[in-house]
Amino acid sequence: MWKRKTMLLFCSLILILMAACSSGSGGGKNSNGTGNDDGSTPAASNATENGKNESTGEEELSGTPEMDFDMGGRTIKWVSWYDESIKGDNPDSIKMKENLDALMKKHNFKVEYVVVDYGEYQEKLTASLAAGAPIGDIIRVARPWMIPGLVKQGLFTPVDEYTKNEKVFIQQYTNEYSQFEGRGYGFRAGINGASSGIFYNRTLMNQLGLKSLQEYVKEENWNWDNFIQVAKEANKDTNNDGKLDVWGLASASILIQAMAANEANLVMEDKQNLEDPKTLEVLNFLSRLATESVARPTEGGDWTEPGQFFRQGNTLMIASNDYEMENFKKDMPDIDIGFLPFPKGPSATQYNSHNTIPNYLTIPSVVENPEQLVYIYEKINDIDSIYDYPKQSRFETLFSNMDDLNNAKMAGESIKVIEGKDGYPSMPYYEFVGEVLEGISVSTVVEKYKVPFQAAVDEIWQK
Repeated sequence: MWKRKTMLLFCSLILILMAACSSGSGGGKNSNGTGNDDGSTPAASNATENGKNESTGEEELSGTPEMDFDMGGRTIKWVSWYDESIKGDNPDSIKMKENLDALMKKHNFKVEYVVVDYGEYQEKLTASLAAGAPIGDIIRVARPWMIPGLVKQGLFTPVDEYTKNEKVFIQQYTNEYSQFEGRGYGFRAGINGASSGIFYNRTLMNQLGLKSLQEYVKEENWNWDNFIQVAKEANKDTNNDGKLDVWGLASASILIQAMAANEANLVMEDKQNLEDPKTLEVLNFLSRLATESVARPTEGGDWTEPGQFFRQGNTLMIASNDYEMENFKKDMPDIDIGFLPFPKGPSATQYNSHNTIPNYLTIPSVVENPEQLVYIYEKINDIDSIYDYPKQSRFETLFSNMDDLNNAKMAGESIKVIEGKDGYPSMPYYEFVGEVLEGISVSTVVEKYKVPFQAAVDEIWQK
C-alpha cells in the first residue's frame, strides 16, 4: 500500500522536471550581473580598479564584454526534449530573438534546434558521448544523468568561468546544481523552477472557523508545529457519526518537500545522509504525521488520490507545486484556494522549494570554443525585461490573491535539490518511506536502511 502511496511523489517529481524546463517570463530586470574579460577577471566597465563606481562607491557589475569572432558559417546544434527555439511571442522573447538574429549575422553562425523524445533521451545522450560524437553542441541534461558518471569521464566542459553574469545566469544551476569536484558544468537563464508549497481550501478554512493560515506567514511563524496543529484542528466529525468527514492534510507522503524545507538531504556527495541531525528532524516530523494520525488515510488509491481528496472540498491542505493552481481552479470553481510556502523546518533559514531532477544546458568536452557558445547564450538572454521578476506574467495569471502570489514568489526564491531515487536507482526509497509512515521507530528505520542506501550510492560513484 505504501508503495502505491509514495508513487505520488515519484510522479509529481517527473512533472516538476517537465515544468522546470520552461524558460519562464522575464529575466528579472532588477538583478545585477558580473562579467569577465577572459572568463576569470571581472570587467571594470565604468568602475575603478577595485570594481566600485567612482561616484557612489557601490559595486558595479556588468556582463561579459563584447567578443569578436567568426564561426565560419557553423551550425550550432541545440538539443533538448522540448522545442527551445525563441518564439517571439512576448516582449522579452521578441528582444531575445532580435539579439539572436544580430549575433548570427555578426558571428556568422546558424542555430538548429533538435528535439529528442524524453523517453529515449538519456540513452541517446550517453551513447553519443561515449562514441565521441555528441548529439549536439549545446545539450540540455538532467543532473542524475551526468553526475558523477559522465563528468568523471571528462565528457563535459566546465563552464563556471563563463557564467558570472548574474543578470542572465541563475547562479545556483552552475555553482550548486551542476557542480562536481569544485567546478560547475551547467548553465541556465530564465526561472529557477517551480514553487512548491501548500495549497489550502480557504472556503473550508472559513467554514471551520480556523485562524487564517496567511497569518502564520505574516507572523513568521509558519513552521512544522503550527502546520501539524492546523491539520489536527481541521480533522472534524461534522455529522457526529464517530468518523472523520473533514481532514486537515491530504497525504503524509511529503518526505522530499520536508527535506527541502529543513535544508536537509538524503545523500551528500558520495555518502548516505540518514543520520544527519537535519535529516532526523525530517524523519521525526513524518513519523509524527503518521503516529498522531494527522493526515487523511489512504483509501487504496493510486498516486492521484491526494489530489482527488483535495478536490472533494473536504480536505484543507495538500502539498503541491505552483502550476497545479490552474487545474485546481478549473476543477473547483466555487472554492477559494490559497497558496502558502511549505512550512519551515527547525533547521531552515528560509522557505524553500524542492527539485530532485534539476536540468540545465551543457557543452560536451569535444565541442570547440565552449566560451563562444556560452557567450552567445548570455547575449541572447541579456535583456532589460519588462517584468519585475521571473514568472510574473504566469503568477499573475494563476493567482488573483496578492498574498498567494507573494507566497509563490517567495517559495521559489530558494530551491533545494534533494538527492534520492532519481539519482540512485537501486536505493530502496519507497520501502524506507513506507516504514517511516507506518510509524516504525525512526532510529530503527535508519539503522535498517543506512547500509543499503550507501550501497546504492556506491554503485553510482563506483566505489
